[in-house]
Amino acid sequence: MKELTLFAVLFVFVTIYAQKFDGNVSERQTDVLVVGGGTGGTAAGIQSARYGAKTIIVDRTSWLGGMLTAAGISEADGNDRLPSGIWKEFREALYKYYGNKSSVSTGWVSNTLWEPHVGNNIFKTLAANEKKLQVIYNYRFLHVLKQGDKVIGAVFINNEGKRFKIFAKVVIDATELGDVFADAGARYDVGMEAKSYTGEACALDSANDIIQDITYVATLKDYGRGTDKTIPRPASYDSSSFVCSCKSVECPDASVDSKSMLNYGKLPNHKYMICWPDHGNDFYLNAIEMNYEQREKAYKAAKEKTLCFVYYIQHSLGYKNLGLANDEYPTKDKLPFIPYNREGRRVRGVVRLTENYLLHPYSQPEKLYRTAISVGDYPTDLHITEAPNEPKREFPNVPSFGVPLGCLIPEKIDGLIVSEKGISVSNVVNGATRLGPVVLLTGQAAGVLAAFCTENNIEPRAVSVRKIQKKLLNANAYLLPYIDVKPNDPNFKSIQRIGVTGIIKGVGNPYNWENQTWFYPDRPISQYELVQGLKSYYPIFDNYNDATGETLTIPSILKIISMAGSKISPSQIKHDWEKFQFNKTFDENLQLNRRMVAVIIDYYLHPFDLPIDLYGKLK
Repeated sequence: MKELTLFAVLFVFVTIYAQKFDGNVSERQTDVLVVGGGTGGTAAGIQSARYGAKTIIVDRTSWLGGMLTAAGISEADGNDRLPSGIWKEFREALYKYYGNKSSVSTGWVSNTLWEPHVGNNIFKTLAANEKKLQVIYNYRFLHVLKQGDKVIGAVFINNEGKRFKIFAKVVIDATELGDVFADAGARYDVGMEAKSYTGEACALDSANDIIQDITYVATLKDYGRGTDKTIPRPASYDSSSFVCSCKSVECPDASVDSKSMLNYGKLPNHKYMICWPDHGNDFYLNAIEMNYEQREKAYKAAKEKTLCFVYYIQHSLGYKNLGLANDEYPTKDKLPFIPYNREGRRVRGVVRLTENYLLHPYSQPEKLYRTAISVGDYPTDLHITEAPNEPKREFPNVPSFGVPLGCLIPEKIDGLIVSEKGISVSNVVNGATRLGPVVLLTGQAAGVLAAFCTENNIEPRAVSVRKIQKKLLNANAYLLPYIDVKPNDPNFKSIQRIGVTGIIKGVGNPYNWENQTWFYPDRPISQYELVQGLKSYYPIFDNYNDATGETLTIPSILKIISMAGSKISPSQIKHDWEKFQFNKTFDENLQLNRRMVAVIIDYYLHPFDLPIDLYGKLK
């Protein structure tokens, strides 16, 4: 009775408050509010609900998936050999729908391509499976609700002017351009930074506000030989803008012919993603500080360019049978709901990921690799060819990388987590973290973080890094991108845990468009290498000079473990040997490799359990 009475009082209070604020505004309450059902927001909402938090996603469109669906970027750049977490779930659902892996390897931009509506249906199915997740469509973000420096919810509006607000314990900004954290008063960066600010060798001498080009994608469909699906000639059409998009009489030196250009984004079921960067439909526009109406007006020019390119493909290249797909987007113009925004605001977070941490993760002042929560293997690829007066820069090749947890947390604003492309990275690093699979995994981590905060009634900046990482490992997600130790490996979690301690370090290898980091589990490891790795965690090894370059054996590793404070006998490790699943017969004289040492150290010393802060420093 007391609970019912309290509920009634609260209901009356909320009703009166709502009427006082605005008679047209309804109110809702939830644990986690995700503003934006884009790529990162969808993953965040699903994962938050999976971990028990009552979660609401609100999106301005009627689809889920953002850039991978509603913006028409229906292909996965990067992480092809790093399948884990929700990214792996999504990809396996595509394999199941289309029949097999080869059925989605239709274009050369990626190994995985799909029809946009299929991606939307998969994300909606994943969302529908979560009883604690509600998705509200066709409402856009209007402004945040705050108490001091803490975000406590947001107000939304639809095209008819109807508003409602949602109060939440934690809010996730999963908007395309970082609108929530900007409205909340968080500091942020836009455009290219100065070298003095980021410390990056490839940064500029002075900053500017140039961001990456946007693209208004078109999805074309082959209606069959002899059909004519040509669109009306756009008012601004000028064929000279596109003559070098592929080889032609006017541009014989172009990189590809027309068929290869189309096959770049060839999708299943005879469709084509038109998102061609080379004299195609990339478009420069910085709409970040515009309001909703101004953006929609500005986006029309990007749409116009894409329609001009489609007209060029149909008329100058002769593909009249390729028309705007009539079975994809439920929009009047058959174009996607939203443009592909590669870059928006980038929040100033508790930590900031720069090129230096990608190039040399183990030698930086902060040990951010220890706090990694998602992975990527894409190069620092920036689309800036359409920007006027864009400065020329040379970007270094980088290995695959981990995204630090602190990149998701604004430096001063509480109650708020950042997902999508607005995480705390430099302009250069945004070129690698903006890709779909990385954003999916980062969004998944945001969902874990949000659910953990609501469960424990703490702010994101106060969380236990290791507890968040543990939950991600339980969701079969990578923390560090070891290409040679997959999630189905029996020692995956142990190797990931030891990897993020830095006791045994991975080896980065910049490699074309899918960069790599190797753990080399079968390589031997010396006593010296192990002791060097243990020093950060166990001061007793600071002055230990007896470690040799010899490969570790059972007696030598037991001696080291004993010095670190755990007395383990040969008989005990022999008893535990089978559970380690090494596929090697126990032998005290066996030369131990990196896999074995990682598992043994993890099992007996538990260094992963020692708490660290968001900078990777031992507490």
